[in-house]
Amino acid sequence: MPDGPIPPKESMIPPQPVPAGASAFSRQMHGLMDGQPKDEATVAKALEGFDKIFESIAAGLYSLASMLVGEGEESMRLVETAVANAEVSVCHDPKAACKSSQRALCTAALALLAKRSPGSLAAPEGLAPAETCIEDDDLASAGISTEELDNMIAGPDRDRVRNWLSSLPMALRTVFVLRAVAGLTAVETAALLKAHGGPQATEWTPEAAREVFRQGLCSLASQLIHASAER
Repeated sequence: MPDGPIPPKESMIPPQPVPAGASAFSRQMHGLMDGQPKDEATVAKALEGFDKIFESIAAGLYSLASMLVGEGEESMRLVETAVANAEVSVCHDPKAACKSSQRALCTAALALLAKRSPGSLAAPEGLAPAETCIEDDDLASAGISTEELDNMIAGPDRDRVRNWLSSLPMALRTVFVLRAVAGLTAVETAALLKAHGGPQATEWTPEAAREVFRQGLCSLASQLIHASAER
């Protein structure tokens, strides 16, 4: 498939929730950026009441980081890097700010994974569409709703999905998290892997990202079936 306009079905999968009050925070930030000097007390007073928004954004970034590189200090450092590198201050739209911070985190996470385990994000060779239970590369094809995915990530089934993710090969896990959790398209996923996944990742293509994600969706669908059978 050409790298032209992205079809509607390849929009963010699923779109990540924007914390309540984020729009007000964005407006307040841009209200402060008027070119006039301000002391610390003025800025602190203008941002009173927004601590929960920062906490919510940071928690979401940490969850994403931990699914990519694991729990612990490395994920905390990735959050710090994302906040420092994301173009949040120039985003009038809070959704754009969240996406920018997620992209900055994913970029840093891929570089970390490539350094930690060279070759682990290598592009698949001779990859052909496999006969799986999933015909397409979206959540609906796997019979999974956004609500179910959110519940698996942050709800009572959190440990199950974490254990499942940790059992996947690194490239498969990374593609799944980039697409299903960070909401990147196949084109965006392939581009990030090519740029930051190390020397052996330069041959990633959108088609390969779609196929690997489809395999991940099939595995996730199987997890849901097992979970339902156990209840």
